[in-house]
Amino acid sequence: MSTPDYDLTTLAARAGEEARPGASVPLVEPIYQSTVYAFPDLDALERAMSGEEPSSFYYRNGTPNAATLERALASLEGTEAALVAGSGMAAISAALLGVLRAGDHVVADARVYGVTYALLAEEFPRLGITVTFVDACDLPEVEAAFRPETRMLHVESLTNPLLTVPDVPRLAELAHAREAVLSVDNTFASPAVFRPARHGADLVTHSVSKYLSGHSTAFGGVVCGRADLIAAARTRLLRLGGTMSAFDAWMTLQGLKTLGLRMRAHSGNAQAVADVLANHPRVRAVYHPGLTGHPQFDLAQDLFPNGFGGMLSADIGDAPAFVRALAGKIPLAPSLADVVSTLSWPWGTSHRALPEAERRRLGITPNLLRLSIGIEDIGDLLSDIEGALEAG
Repeated sequence: MSTPDYDLTTLAARAGEEARPGASVPLVEPIYQSTVYAFPDLDALERAMSGEEPSSFYYRNGTPNAATLERALASLEGTEAALVAGSGMAAISAALLGVLRAGDHVVADARVYGVTYALLAEEFPRLGITVTFVDACDLPEVEAAFRPETRMLHVESLTNPLLTVPDVPRLAELAHAREAVLSVDNTFASPAVFRPARHGADLVTHSVSKYLSGHSTAFGGVVCGRADLIAAARTRLLRLGGTMSAFDAWMTLQGLKTLGLRMRAHSGNAQAVADVLANHPRVRAVYHPGLTGHPQFDLAQDLFPNGFGGMLSADIGDAPAFVRALAGKIPLAPSLADVVSTLSWPWGTSHRALPEAERRRLGITPNLLRLSIGIEDIGDLLSDIEGALEAG
């Protein structure tokens, strides 16, 4: 029902539309909750099990709803294939373990999501995989970290929570020159504002509970990329049991339909909030790629011509007072990308697993708040935020 020539907004709106037989068909794909499927004979079963004929047979191996979501997300990210998983961390784990084995080495941005950092720093060494953390915005430092056994470079397109912007095209060149895979977590951006595969990324991951579904109602993850890498990730995911539920896949597809519209509103509102905070005397620092003082401002303008999504962070000075002043207006919630604005406290949530010294070294302090700016009326949002600043 769609073509690669369509705009992303059209591709997202038509996600899940498949040709089905019959005089009439449901406009929205049904939920296929069955855990197992029957076959008419052994030949049909063998064709399904061997992959010769696409077919559902057992829930852990995937559902029709998951398969539809995979096709939609591969189309949006512009990749050969995609694999959905039960969580964002399951997707990242499957993506990385599909490439890595004992004796391999990973170069990773030190600013990755806190649980990803813990996975790399604590779990991978137990498997014989070594990791070097770097500043991914310092290309000489990244290059110096490569070893003969380096198989992967892992970064985020917009980092959590300080919104730094690694130069993905240059990082792809560095990785590919050493026959390494570039993996990019694109959760903060979404394909509506950035498509890493177009800039050389081999693997692209998301927590789909964020912008892709957009309403805090669906849970899961996805990895998009080259067909061979996705096949390897799928094998690992099946063995580890990280299946996405049919209902979560179906709910994600419903949210996905408005991705293009939502991201325009998120991006515009976040830019307006960042501008106001950056000029307020009580705010110590604001982290958003659309501000001229951002260290990668020029690069961000090149890579993100359609906006930067809804995320920003700020050192408010007195975070507890600011949060109290917003009670009943903007909730404190340890996630992001809902259609309503939320606040998060990275020090005690997303990066809690990092040692205190490492958090401070990265610029994550007790007074840093992450703001996920929603699609509300911008006048109302600014009234709430400015009122909280004055009250604090």
